[in-house]
Amino acid sequence: MQTRLDFYSADPAIMKVLIGVENQLAKGSIDILTKELVRLRASQINGCAFCLDMHVTDALKAGETQRRLATVSAWRETPFFSDRERAALEWTEALTLVSQNHVPDAVWEAVRPHFTDAELMELTALITSINSWNRFAIAFRKMPA
Repeated sequence: MQTRLDFYSADPAIMKVLIGVENQLAKGSIDILTKELVRLRASQINGCAFCLDMHVTDALKAGETQRRLATVSAWRETPFFSDRERAALEWTEALTLVSQNHVPDAVWEAVRPHFTDAELMELTALITSINSWNRFAIAFRKMPA
């Protein structure tokens, strides 16, 4: 595969907005490992090789273990994730697959006890952001370095 378009240079103003969202998310209260798990799970669902490569690397740098990274796609079947992480992963799946399930009440009820209102906004923005990045990278065939 070849890259179709360098989206950073094609419209720097749009990229500045997306990077601005990332900068705001970096200031949030959700811990870095949970953020990287969320980014990985959405990128797995979307099949974004560039983002998977980037966020596995980022997660390892942040102290994530190989074992958890290897099993994030099967998080329901492992004992390696906290209840809060499981809630974040479930919210990630529901929002990433929103056209299929429209975020069922059961998912909301599972997620709600683990996050404050502000954290739910942050988590939702994080999921929205990684889904946007996935779509840019997939559409324009951004290749892992």
